[in-house]
Amino acid sequence: MAWVLLIVAGLFEIGWPVGLKMAQQGETRVTGILLAITFMAASGFFLYLAQRDIPIGTSYAVWTGIGAAGTFIVGVMFYGDPGTLGRYLGVALIVAGVATLKLAH
Repeated sequence: MAWVLLIVAGLFEIGWPVGLKMAQQGETRVTGILLAITFMAASGFFLYLAQRDIPIGTSYAVWTGIGAAGTFIVGVMFYGDPGTLGRYLGVALIVAGVATLKLAH
């Protein structure tokens, strides 16, 4: 169950940078800030729950890995971020590191 909570925390971790990006637009500024704060709180809460059973180093690395990879994908898909081979390779390495931490647990 702790790993499910950690994955949920990682997915919420994707939401707050998106909220901050939305806040850069005048018409979605308040919504973006509220979204970022909500996702930060939810992400932190689920990380807190997961860390009761998963070591802090592992949980933090997985949490940030999911957030980084997910935010990269959202950026490419919805915000026109560059999707170069090198960037995809970097994200693949993050995902491989997260998978290794899970398997080594």
